[in-house]
Amino acid sequence: MQRLTNKTCVVTGAARGIGRAITARFLAEGAEVILTDMDGDSGALAARELGCRFAPLDVREESDWARLAMIVPVADVVVNNAGVTGFEAGMTPHDPEHATLEDWRAVHRVNLDGTFLGCRYAIGAMKAAGTGSIINIASRSGMVGIPGAAAYASSKAAIRNHSKTVALYCAQQGWKIRCNSIHPAAILTPMWEPMLGSGPDRAARMEALVADTPLRRFGLPEEVAAVAAMLASDEAAYITGAELQVDGGLLAGSAASPG
Repeated sequence: MQRLTNKTCVVTGAARGIGRAITARFLAEGAEVILTDMDGDSGALAARELGCRFAPLDVREESDWARLAMIVPVADVVVNNAGVTGFEAGMTPHDPEHATLEDWRAVHRVNLDGTFLGCRYAIGAMKAAGTGSIINIASRSGMVGIPGAAAYASSKAAIRNHSKTVALYCAQQGWKIRCNSIHPAAILTPMWEPMLGSGPDRAARMEALVADTPLRRFGLPEEVAAVAAMLASDEAAYITGAELQVDGGLLAGSAASPG
């Protein structure tokens, strides 16, 4: 049985990676999906390939959200997935000592401001019906400190907290609008490419990056999409304010055996 039949879903940053995988899974579950992305060409191409609608959206811009609200005034599910690490243009300093204020703000503007605006849009698009599911894609990095990616970790931690605030606010209003966050760890998406590189040491880099993960591998975007589909469905009607980790056991503790 398709779990999202007759549901209108909006997914941000969905031209590639986790967002695209979520869009594909939602479509397979019977949803009508509006794929959004700030990259118009890539977004339109992804929508054509997947068979859904496309709407250009820069999550940083309040005016873009207002335009989306006119195009899609009612939604059942909103996935705030759009995000950046700060390393898209190369490996620049993002530690607490050397990160520039400009770089710090740039990451927060996409990740945190974009999620705030997305949640606000979602509430407006759902409150008439009094029901819906808001899913915010945070990160394992929002639950622990990341010395080399301070802005990214900070922004994802704020998403974690804001998701709970939104969940409580909606419940306080008497709405059945749920808000939850998903916290992926090492998921093999284009976001990792600047860190993995394309040289002969790529395999060694990949192995090193998941060395502390109990399942000893990168996760797949489809594995995050499966969790999003569950949260979007009516099966999750009693889940709100929750955080679901998709991290291969990373935050469970040590997988090492006693010596």
